[in-house]
Amino acid sequence: MYKQAIWAYELLDSAKVDGDRVRQALAAFGLAASVKRITGARGYTDFISVLVGGKNGKSSGGASPTLGVIGRLGGIGARPERIGLVSDGDGAVAAMTVAAKLGSMKTNGDDLEGDVIISTHICPHAPTQPHDPVPFMGSPVDIATMNRHEIDEQMDAVLSIDTTKGNRVINHKGFAISPTVKEGYILRVSDDLLDIMQWTTGRLPVVFAVTTQDITPYGNDVYHLNSILQPATATGAPVVGVAITAESAVPGCATGASHVPDIECAARFCVEVAKAFGADKCAFYDKAEFSRLVSLYGDMKMLQTCGRAR
Repeated sequence: MYKQAIWAYELLDSAKVDGDRVRQALAAFGLAASVKRITGARGYTDFISVLVGGKNGKSSGGASPTLGVIGRLGGIGARPERIGLVSDGDGAVAAMTVAAKLGSMKTNGDDLEGDVIISTHICPHAPTQPHDPVPFMGSPVDIATMNRHEIDEQMDAVLSIDTTKGNRVINHKGFAISPTVKEGYILRVSDDLLDIMQWTTGRLPVVFAVTTQDITPYGNDVYHLNSILQPATATGAPVVGVAITAESAVPGCATGASHVPDIECAARFCVEVAKAFGADKCAFYDKAEFSRLVSLYGDMKMLQTCGRAR
């Protein structure tokens, strides 16, 4: 998928790129994208969503499950402070790589069983913000707004792709996946996803640690690794983070820090999950075990909120 990854990188590495330009570029792959511009206190961003219909997907009246692929980020650029694509933009690049590949596959007669919905947002002029150990990218809009426009109620499971280099926890160059998170529970890592990861990378799978803080919404004044699992606060569907990682701590606002081989590998993993998930050959979690947990320990949906009034 290098062709699509390089295409996506070059498309988004621009001070002039916006949602409409991305929509037009995706049309070359036979894809129709919707774009919505949202303005916040610190500027605007364009949310973009693409539906790739499966031959037995819900969009065509079928019953196959729908996979959501979210490119999570603050912004693809920090202009005028920084020139060029920032490290934080890898999630958007990976999401557009997935869209382009699935569009090419569909054009060439390789339809998936289920639908895939790919969403992200395009902001080449995002602010930065302090964070330990290295600065993060900010965003013109808040996380709740991102969730509203990037999560679709039709998604039966979600892969959330996010650059996760600004930490000292994941010391691996490439990508790593999280345990499955659903309705406030951190569940066991999916064996099916581990299989697909080791098949696509040719290496042993890598899983990153998730804490209770990470699966709570931003704005509650507790530390978060980053926003990779924020989609889990806004949906009942199971969510797995796909973290594009580095051995060293890299600021989200750093330029020249995006590595196409890592983006391509993460995107290819997502495409293979899409193939298997729509065909009911990839489970994000054990439904019976989840029901057992809820019956034993109760509802954990409180963790999807900002908690009790303080």
